[in-house]
Amino acid sequence: DVQLQASGGGLVQAGGSLRLSCTTSGFTFDDYTIGWFRQAPGKEREGVSCISSSDGMTYYADSVKGRFTISSDNAKNTVYLQINSLKPEDTAVYYCALSLLGYPSMDKADYGSWGKGTLVTVSS
Repeated sequence: DVQLQASGGGLVQAGGSLRLSCTTSGFTFDDYTIGWFRQAPGKEREGVSCISSSDGMTYYADSVKGRFTISSDNAKNTVYLQINSLKPEDTAVYYCALSLLGYPSMDKADYGSWGKGTLVTVSS
């Protein structure tokens, strides 16, 4: 039973930082990717970042490059998303998800398992 849980969201002022965590359990695969997505009120869910088991390759959406950093701690079965220099437009529910592709992808259809998400609110 694959489980993913995003946590670490909260209310921060513009320019602030948070570290989001995605804890995982219930799977053992050689090739996979963990992705972070976000959904703002009234908007479509969009890809933010991902990290793949193949050489630790990463991807960042243009809107977050230079501000967000994805990393993994395999011993803790956890993927982190450090989100810095936050802007009000970063406000969203952030989700982590599992893909069985071994390379970066931000196509929602490639992700078969999703966590519930954690809310990030950035005030101006």
